Amino acid sequence: MKIRKYPQSCFLIEANNKIVLVDPGMLKFQSEFIDDWCRADMILITHKHSDHINAQVIKDLNIPIYATKEVQDTYPDIKFNIVEDGNNLVFDTLKIEVVKAVHGYNPKLKGKGEVLFNVGYIIDDGKVISYITICTLCFSNDYEAYIVALPVTGYGLTMSSYEASLFAIDLKAKLVLPSHMDNSVYPTDLKYMEKNFKEFNINYKVLDILEDIEV
Repeated sequence: MKIRKYPQSCFLIEANNKIVLVDPGMLKFQSEFIDDWCRADMILITHKHSDHINAQVIKDLNIPIYATKEVQDTYPDIKFNIVEDGNNLVFDTLKIEVVKAVHGYNPKLKGKGEVLFNVGYIIDDGKVISYITICTLCFSNDYEAYIVALPVTGYGLTMSSYEASLFAIDLKAKLVLPSHMDNSVYPTDLKYMEKNFKEFNINYKVLDILEDIEV
């Protein structure tokens, strides 16, 4: 499984001759990304916020897009394949489970900004299980994954690196990819992240934009 990082919470995952694009957003978007993104066999969107969905770009890619009904209602001009927690998607030998996520709240989201329906995706190629969960708080679950992409920013909107550490341990994850770190409105406390990951003995890798990792 090969994973490439883009700004904020976007990942391109190549496994079993399939390419999965997760949360291609508007934040720090560069036109050069399109050459990569258009190679995807499917696009997975976790929730409606524009830093997770670049509607102007993906509507022209002619690639199947999977998202919640809340995303469909927010972007009525785009055709989505509606998914919800508990759905299982199968693409030949690649399995993708749609799982629960709980978007946090602070008063800046009051009104149309509040996310009521949020999901994550567990991607299984038969050898490696990766779990991409973005903009979520901690919650009870029975998931397991070898590699997990987690938010670490906090601010009431997502788990902080402290909760992310506990969450990763609960998942029995061997590697954490911190995400949701590119919005200057909600800067990541890197020293706090390093402190927590060291204290909880978390193996992690902060990927640069367009950096790849193979697992």
